[in-house]
Amino acid sequence: MSKIVVVDDEKMVTSAFKALFKVEGYSDVHLFNNPCDALEFLKTETPDLIISDFIMPEMNGLEFLTEAKKLYPEVSMILLTGYADKENAIKAINEIGLYKYIEKPWDNDDLLMNIKNGIERSHLLENLRNKINELEKAKKQLQVYSTDLEKIVAERTADLKEANLKLSGIIGYCADGIVIVDGQGNILQVNPACENMIGLSETSLYKMKFQEIAYSNNKEQNSAKDNSGSIFGLSEDKSEVFLRDYYIVNSLSGIHTPVEISFAAISDDKNDEKYVGVIRDVSVQKETEKLRDDFIATLTHDMRTPLLAAIQTLKYFLEGAIGTLDEKQKVLLSTMLQSNEDLLGLVNALLEVYRFESGKLELCKTVFSIKDLVEQCSKELAPLAQKKNISFNANFEPENDVYINADRAEIKRVITNLCGNALNYTDKNGEVNVLTKIQDGDLIFSVSDNGNGIPQEDVPNLFKRFSQGTTRKRSTGTGLGLYLSRQIIEAHGGKIWVDSKLGKGSEFSFLLTDVVEKERQVING
Repeated sequence: MSKIVVVDDEKMVTSAFKALFKVEGYSDVHLFNNPCDALEFLKTETPDLIISDFIMPEMNGLEFLTEAKKLYPEVSMILLTGYADKENAIKAINEIGLYKYIEKPWDNDDLLMNIKNGIERSHLLENLRNKINELEKAKKQLQVYSTDLEKIVAERTADLKEANLKLSGIIGYCADGIVIVDGQGNILQVNPACENMIGLSETSLYKMKFQEIAYSNNKEQNSAKDNSGSIFGLSEDKSEVFLRDYYIVNSLSGIHTPVEISFAAISDDKNDEKYVGVIRDVSVQKETEKLRDDFIATLTHDMRTPLLAAIQTLKYFLEGAIGTLDEKQKVLLSTMLQSNEDLLGLVNALLEVYRFESGKLELCKTVFSIKDLVEQCSKELAPLAQKKNISFNANFEPENDVYINADRAEIKRVITNLCGNALNYTDKNGEVNVLTKIQDGDLIFSVSDNGNGIPQEDVPNLFKRFSQGTTRKRSTGTGLGLYLSRQIIEAHGGKIWVDSKLGKGSEFSFLLTDVVEKERQVING
């Protein structure tokens, strides 16, 4: 019988869980609408799985699961989150050591599969930890009873044999790959599932580096080895870590299998560091995520045609195609037109995100004048500056015309977005300055304002997808503009960043290296 705890402040959600668990035959289920009540329950009851919502009053899901982790470090914990909080959920999984996050609305089959796997994981880690503790206890008792060595050895040998048989059974028949490594990542032991996943026997794998058969495309994770030699960020104050976006290379088939890996320290001896890793194949999950993203992209693309038709129709009405309109009708139709254009902008932004993340974007590089491009963007944004009486200045160093090799349309998108943001979030009668510099063949573009500035704790989130600016709600847009800008600049091999001080303003900049083709003096007349 598995004990499951579910926490969600919405009674509709907990009712849905209650009905689902009843149908699936889970009877020992405890539902809470308040995380504080759930914590009180957990102080006296040991669960096999904890499921928590992300956004809740009084205590959010991360705070609740952090406290629950202190009580039950071996128990699998699942975080329910909305699509917009996906980045925070991934960060929480890596920092707190959660088992999984599931986006709302969820697929019941996927949810039930994760619940089943989570319970199995809890039991596996608990059994592993218990057996390791038993072995350590046996070792200490052998030392205490050294005077009666033969008897104690015989008794403990039998106990150890039984424990090893149980542990070998767990490891041998586990569907997930299990690997034990030392502090430098040398493979010491693997189970059959791990052998099949890698395509090599345990004998061949012995003393190979785990980093030789596993890798990540995430630069931060791939360089997680610290100066002390501990692998994957495991250290004295962090006994376990969860790794996402990793791949296992099969030496026989050449297949790169996407996996999630849970590493936990199994030794407190600094001179004999050992870690056990549970490797889970997430190929099906990845394929499901791809199908979902493709569906969203297709749906978004199909929305453009009716939106364009509606926008064009409203323009015809405003131009008098159906006769003269009174002021009230013009206001109503203008409002409808603006709403449809805003929606079209969101649809186009979502399509751009899909193009970048699916790898379907191909840069169309040409040689063009960066000065002409910046001046064009300035002219297009001039009405917005005039409306707010903002001093909008564009400067160039050097003053000579400069030609760069890049995707003109995409660079224009970045410049327009950065300048537009500066104008939008600068108060009336403020000042926005644009500076374009050429330095050793590199292009440096920056736009500064004297607005309210951005808190330092919010700066790391600005260029993430669906980020709404800051906790002070600097932005009310889609949260995609700066994300797309970062993708475009990085696709060019460049870098984008921001410097900001509260009450003094912000400066957004990007760097494109080795893009300058030639310089020439602009001759007038």
